Amino acid sequence: MRFLVFYLLLLSAAVVNAQNERYRKFKNQHIIGEMNVNRCSTVIRNRHITMTDSNQCKEINSFIISMPNPVKAVCGRAGKPYGTGAMTESLQPFDVITCTLRSQHGSNCEYRGHRSTRYIVVACEGGLPVHYDEGIVHIGG
Repeated sequence: MRFLVFYLLLLSAAVVNAQNERYRKFKNQHIIGEMNVNRCSTVIRNRHITMTDSNQCKEINSFIISMPNPVKAVCGRAGKPYGTGAMTESLQPFDVITCTLRSQHGSNCEYRGHRSTRYIVVACEGGLPVHYDEGIVHIGG
């Protein structure tokens, strides 16, 4: 019986750790306190953001201009189900900078940024955002 309890605790810890790792990656790729549209290339390079399982330039990456807690809250009281319910839409809009790949020279990626205000749509696991759905719901320009 003790072994079963120990095994379940170990399994629970592994699941929580995996969720936390996915949230850390989400935070690195999509949340920033302040940013200028002209800093896309520098921020993406400094944060080592690339295509999944690759060192190639990511075509598009969006940054939510916010501290982490308001974005985390979208997975709880500050969000509502979106689409089939697998995603969650924020109840309040956020400023977002979308960085689009302009040119690539080897591993040097150059991006152009565009700022907009939109309701964000995220996938949540364990009450944490783990995936940002690129600009589904726009408001303003």
